[in-house]
Amino acid sequence: MLSGGQIVVEVMKKEGVQKAFCVPGESYLGVIDALYKHPEIELISTRHEGGASFMAEAYAKASGKVGVCMATRGPGATNLSIGLHTAMQDSTPLVALIGQVERPFKGKEAFQEVEFSEYFSHLCKWAVEIESVERIPEILHRAFYTARSGRPGPVVVSLPHDMLEDTMEYAEGTVYDYEAPEANEEIVKRVLEKLYEAKQPIVIAGGGVIASKSSKELARFAELMNVPVATAFRRFDAFPNDHVNYAGWLGFGSDKKLLNYIKNADVVLSIGNRFSQVTTQDYTLIGDQAEIIQVDIDQSMIGKAYPAKLGVISDAKRFLQKCLDLIKPVEDEKREKIVKDCHEAYLLSSIPPKLTVNASYAEMNAVVAELLGETMENTIITSDAGNFFGWISKYFRFTNGNRYIGPTSGAMGYGLPGAIGAKVACPDKRVISFSGDGGFMMTMQELETAVRNNIPVIAIVVNNNMYGTIRAHQEKHFPQRVVATGLTNPNFADMAKLFGCHGEQVRTNEDFLPAFRRAVDSGKPALIEVITDPKLLSASDAMQKTQTAQ
Repeated sequence: MLSGGQIVVEVMKKEGVQKAFCVPGESYLGVIDALYKHPEIELISTRHEGGASFMAEAYAKASGKVGVCMATRGPGATNLSIGLHTAMQDSTPLVALIGQVERPFKGKEAFQEVEFSEYFSHLCKWAVEIESVERIPEILHRAFYTARSGRPGPVVVSLPHDMLEDTMEYAEGTVYDYEAPEANEEIVKRVLEKLYEAKQPIVIAGGGVIASKSSKELARFAELMNVPVATAFRRFDAFPNDHVNYAGWLGFGSDKKLLNYIKNADVVLSIGNRFSQVTTQDYTLIGDQAEIIQVDIDQSMIGKAYPAKLGVISDAKRFLQKCLDLIKPVEDEKREKIVKDCHEAYLLSSIPPKLTVNASYAEMNAVVAELLGETMENTIITSDAGNFFGWISKYFRFTNGNRYIGPTSGAMGYGLPGAIGAKVACPDKRVISFSGDGGFMMTMQELETAVRNNIPVIAIVVNNNMYGTIRAHQEKHFPQRVVATGLTNPNFADMAKLFGCHGEQVRTNEDFLPAFRRAVDSGKPALIEVITDPKLLSASDAMQKTQTAQ
């Protein structure tokens, strides 16, 4: 006989779960206790449920497995929301196990009661409550299947406290096999014909390319088709940035030459890209003259943002492999010139300016340039949302197996816990997080999680003592009316030392690289605080001041 909590863990084991992230709670202690007897599943206790859900989400991205997080009922569960929303918008497979009030008490506004199926219904692919111990194997295996199949995403499973204490004779459930959809030969031929005939084609690569690990196939496809490739918002590593067919990235502050090229494109091939608001520049990116070919694993995504001339339901890798079987190389001087011009425009726009604007502060231009020289193969960069991100997106080139893991949802506070989750998944890779001072303070407590579990991530905190992105919008739309965006901060480097980390503060360009190398050599979780000019709110501001100084 096994208890409900023990059966939950048996299912986790059968599903191949190796790591889980949680804040412990009394409503699901039956699961935590069962994990005590299963040391092969490491349970990492965090300092906030938001941190736990971010770690699980980043772990899933980095490992390719289903991420798992846990929380207690009510406030604990709702604190998971930010990471679950991130997983939904980023198509990340994740299962959240949540304690729930005892079944006889439901509907009485019991202690910390929330109706989770309703609460999470729009945040997740599926939200379900298991009412009887007998149904745990069936429903929980289905939850893992739902999380990883089709367009991946988060699933919430609610576990009533008393149900976890019920017992039954356990019979193993079934891990559902999943066969990804594949486009048929006829529709692939139609796609290729459209591209052969195109005068100004573009490929936009999204998260589906990353999830299916098909960037190599896409690179070969681009070479043979003689077509430029752009990457969707925060999907930089969907295509090697040093490849001759790379045209650049889409998002905030994209190169205007790339945007103009796409606006005038006659054929747009989208692969695993959901045409988000940011990627499409508020849905203005693609002109009426363009024929859109949309390849996606989920049929509900076809035509959701733009009408598609041709919708192809397929896993990205399988689609590209079939294309490579059927493709005829395009040898055309005009197409070759298009590819060359697009790549050269990207290279020109992604070179950090070298001129010092203000020697009183460290400059993000210099920080990113120095970091590029130090990031060898297999480095993972994570980040929050914030104005500092403009420098990363504009100047950091993702090559040699370097990866970016960050929230397309724009969630603040993601950088540090995201780095911890990625490092847990890939302990042999160097993992560096970028955060602004505003976002970092939201999850700074997870430094203790990194120290306690000996997870040596490097956190770079860009400090300008404000909510910089909102200040930039404020000054643009309501000039001279600054409200609520100014901040005061502790010395983050000293704070990191109190947690047991290696900590340094950098105020000049010359100080950054030595500090970074010491952080790497410390072998401990490390923090580098970079003090930047509060007058430079974006990479474009820095560029303009540099050009003025010249």
